[in-house]
Amino acid sequence: MKEHRLKIGNIEAEVPILQGGMGVGISLGNLAGAVAKVGGIGVISAAQIGFREPDFDTDPKAANLRAIKKEYEKARAIAPKGIIGFNLMVAMRCYEEYVRAAIDAGADMIISGAGLPMDLPKIAGESDVKLAPIVSTEKSAKVILKYWGKKYGRMPDLLVMEGPKAGGHLGFSKEQLTDYGKDEAYDLEVRKVLDTVKMYEEQFKCSIPVALGGGIENREQAMHAFSLGVSAIQVATRFVTTEECDADIRYKEAYIHAKEEDIAIVKSPVGMPGRAIMNPFMKKVMAGQRISHSPCHRCLNRCNPADIPYCITDALIHGAKGEVDDALLFCGAYAYKAKGLETVKEVIDSLMP
Repeated sequence: MKEHRLKIGNIEAEVPILQGGMGVGISLGNLAGAVAKVGGIGVISAAQIGFREPDFDTDPKAANLRAIKKEYEKARAIAPKGIIGFNLMVAMRCYEEYVRAAIDAGADMIISGAGLPMDLPKIAGESDVKLAPIVSTEKSAKVILKYWGKKYGRMPDLLVMEGPKAGGHLGFSKEQLTDYGKDEAYDLEVRKVLDTVKMYEEQFKCSIPVALGGGIENREQAMHAFSLGVSAIQVATRFVTTEECDADIRYKEAYIHAKEEDIAIVKSPVGMPGRAIMNPFMKKVMAGQRISHSPCHRCLNRCNPADIPYCITDALIHGAKGEVDDALLFCGAYAYKAKGLETVKEVIDSLMP
């Protein structure tokens, strides 16, 4: 598989697969370590990562900071020489502190989206951690590349492009989700991003590999992504139904039992569209029912607990704990294709030639 290796600056992944970050509590140290062990890039989601810590309800920031270190050490023990990163949402409160905590823990890479990480280079400082902003369109790619180039004199080490068939929060308006509904339409956007990247590579005399994610479920789709010219693929949903995934078995079974018609575009309290499994909880939300919630855990910058239809932290934690009827079950467009549990290695082998 040498011809498929992914070089990111001075580090190299044997397998050009970036495991997508999934929070709350779905991609933690166990899954990330397992992916890194077999040559991919394992990614821990820092979103409310300390939800199992005893002081999470009273001091969520301290709980999250402690858990960042714990989950990194768990992953590193599994994959002593593997590449392990953290996915951090720009929309998180205490974003800068969490980024620094991940770097201090030893992260090889910071992947950041849910808003453009405009000042991530400043936060990372002199650290040699690799920086990978997430974009969805040519417009957002141009914004981040131009800004980083002008203000920081540097480029991303990896650019992650998430398409309209991804799971969780989507970086598109509802209109764009319709416009990009056909693969051919988004293929054109991918090529535009690659052209933009090439321009900045020439200007800064560097290499900026691009990873494409969103609805990559099988080898044919993976090979199509590579044929567009990207250097890697990002895969998340396929890893949920693995033995190594950190999620409760009932969360995994929700994917296995889901039908195509159960997967829908939903509205998140964050204000962004997302893709999730339509379950009893989401049916209540879509019908306009307000769901009572716990005291605020201060997860997002732009959230007023008095105004939200439900608490996204509560809903995602219910999922991680296996309380699936009361949970927001984020998933990719093809989650319904899961037929049973696999191992991480089996998933990777099924995607790569």
